[in-house]
Amino acid sequence: MPAYNAATYLPAAIQSVLDQSYDNWELVLVDDASTDSSLQVAREFAEKDPRIRVFPQSENGGVTAARNKALQMARGDYLAFLDADDLWDPEKLLKQVAHMTTHNYLICYCAYRRINEEGRVVGRVSPPLRVTYSDMLKSNFIGNLTGVYNAKVLGKQYLEDFGHEDYVAWLELIKVAGEAFSVNEELASYRVYPGSTSANKLRTITWQWRIYRESQALGWVKSAWLIGCYGIYAILKRT
Repeated sequence: MPAYNAATYLPAAIQSVLDQSYDNWELVLVDDASTDSSLQVAREFAEKDPRIRVFPQSENGGVTAARNKALQMARGDYLAFLDADDLWDPEKLLKQVAHMTTHNYLICYCAYRRINEEGRVVGRVSPPLRVTYSDMLKSNFIGNLTGVYNAKVLGKQYLEDFGHEDYVAWLELIKVAGEAFSVNEELASYRVYPGSTSANKLRTITWQWRIYRESQALGWVKSAWLIGCYGIYAILKRT
């Protein structure tokens, strides 16, 4: 969990981890040199539960550096992600780990709801039950707060600074795993508010083009076609 000036939402995000019915977890929280009380909030929770480990950055390095620091310090066989303004449902980890271990899946994700600043549901996202690398090029079907992967088998996938750094990571992981599977349940809440990354569509398209051309080394014709697919799926995702 990266956190930067997230004191408003951070307590609820941490509490959603504490409320997990699956209790064999550790929360690696990296405070990215916050200027509000985020670090204090995180440390207060860590004092009450040793499964929470807090790592403050001396300088603000951005979300990619913070996530990579958390990945570096993580010790679990499975890795999952939660931003400081998002929420997990209590059964999320239990159901996903069970799904993975029962079927020997290496990557698992789930459906999620979109919420506003007050926590009111403003939309729902239901991804396909199975996705491949080819599918993922057309749209990011794995909401980062829903994804879990087997790091013991796949290794840790550190993030590249392409804007959609989580999307690039899932692309690289699925290249190795071959496919990913959904538990077909809504188990998380993704917060959308004015100024959030997902709110700037033009910037999103620019990042997406760089991912296709630079990260995935695709030709411009295929990249242009995929941009069209990405836009269509983005509309469908919100309707």
